Amino acid sequence: MNRQEIEIAILPDGRIEYTIKGVKGSACESISALLEQLGQVEVEERTGEYYDQDVTGHVSLHNA
Repeated sequence: MNRQEIEIAILPDGRIEYTIKGVKGSACESISALLEQLGQVEVEERTGEYYDQDVTGHVSLHNA
């Protein structure tokens, strides 16, 4: 499993910036929603990981 991290910076003016790393696709949105309860969102930027697909899958073959 890949390492998952949340990098949080508290700026001198009291604003909070965070970056979610190691979470692919829209799964980071649930983590982000939790952190957004700390205050009003001013800017939201998605990283390249957001657009990556999670490579988990399942294949099933049936003989006809």
